[in-house]
Amino acid sequence: MPRGGMDRVDTVSEDGVLQARVAAPAVGGAANAALIRLLSDELDVPRSDIQMVAGATGRQKLIVVDGISPQTIAERWPGIKV
Repeated sequence: MPRGGMDRVDTVSEDGVLQARVAAPAVGGAANAALIRLLSDELDVPRSDIQMVAGATGRQKLIVVDGISPQTIAERWPGIKV
């Protein structure tokens, strides 16, 4: 959610989607960059290990994270689809 007031992960929805908000507006890729920065901080991986492979212009994104196991991500956010 761009312009969400602050950068934070809110929850994992019932369908396994991570819900996050970023303060940056959805202009010129600022919100996408903020999301990658947020996920990098939350997962303690370099930003270069996070790639947005789909949804750059939409509300739902498909993110690939290298350097961390799916199990670790699932432990961090129980219920997430990995």
